[in-house]
Amino acid sequence: MRQAVIVSTARTPLTKSHRGEFNITPGPTLASFAVRAAVDRAGIDPALIEDAILGCGYPEGITGRNVARQTIIRSQLPLSIGGTTVNRFCASGLQAIAIAAGRIVVDGAPAMIAGGVESISGIRSRQDGQSGLDPWIVAHKPALYMEMIDTADVVARRYGISREAQDVFSVESQRKTAEAQAAGRYAEEIVPVTTTMAVTDKDTGTVTQQQATVDRDTCNRASTTLASLAKLAPVKGPEQFITAGNSSQLSDGASACVLMEAAEAERLGLQPLGAFHGMAVAGCEPDEMGIGPVFAVPKLLKRHGLTVDDIDLWELNEAFASQAIYCQQTLGIPAERLNVDGGAISIGHPFGMTGARLAGHILLEGRRRKAQGQRVKWGVVTMCIAGGMGAAGLFEIF
Repeated sequence: MRQAVIVSTARTPLTKSHRGEFNITPGPTLASFAVRAAVDRAGIDPALIEDAILGCGYPEGITGRNVARQTIIRSQLPLSIGGTTVNRFCASGLQAIAIAAGRIVVDGAPAMIAGGVESISGIRSRQDGQSGLDPWIVAHKPALYMEMIDTADVVARRYGISREAQDVFSVESQRKTAEAQAAGRYAEEIVPVTTTMAVTDKDTGTVTQQQATVDRDTCNRASTTLASLAKLAPVKGPEQFITAGNSSQLSDGASACVLMEAAEAERLGLQPLGAFHGMAVAGCEPDEMGIGPVFAVPKLLKRHGLTVDDIDLWELNEAFASQAIYCQQTLGIPAERLNVDGGAISIGHPFGMTGARLAGHILLEGRRRKAQGQRVKWGVVTMCIAGGMGAAGLFEIF
């Protein structure tokens, strides 16, 4: 039976949207940093690669026009490699991996690129004044179009997730990320990038461009304390819960991996990071989209004859602390196995790339732990999705 294995992973650093180093980087260029590095790290003949699947939460504007195919061209990879862009909002990167694995297992593709890219800096509101919303949905299911921050407030209130609990969770995310950075646990996956950024003078408003090199994530705030988070006002008013400190940071970045058929990888003498075993998706009420993982994860585990206790590492995307806490508690995920190096609240969340980043990180972290003699075999990547969905992917760590 054919099996899809991941032979390499690479990503850009995550930088702050609008103010960070990637704020004017074209979408294909941003994605190419990760894609080219993943192919180079795989150490294979690029001609073996049939197609590239890239996820993007907002595949329009500078990440429009099928950014995946543009990325192949920008990466100066063989023209024979195709490219297609997929959208499942925050699960787009994970969906890309699932599609690529399916192409290998079902269609016989020898090798595939999968990943995701997001330039939140490049997202623009509609200029023509038209909302693009379906009138029937507006009348019958308006929650489908709720802002994500509003759904996070709903989850906090509906399920009794206190503001203090959210802030405590967020401080812990910052702490774990700071420790992981200091120990170099993110360095292996990151490719240093030199690009051009726009810099605005705070006093004059003058915008200039300058070259910038970034080799580490720049969104996290290691000095964050519970006291400092408590001072932040909720974004939607004093009766609400969500602040800039207990929600994921808006950021830009790209991540990619190369997948191959297991026997082909063995023939070439490669040492894969792990194998992709499957993905499950579930829908839920749009006004509480953050709880989607509690429906997707049980589906995934049941299909593979596993339980929560069988999973050695969990990467649960921290879109908001309220939903992450609810999902952890409802699923019964042990704290010591969850987001062991921090999550999106501290490190950032470029929507379409996050799933691919989490997959790469869980494989590298699992390999590091195995090298230390720890028992590690299974990892799950899961996240909530705009519109009321959850997704979960199962990875075997080699």
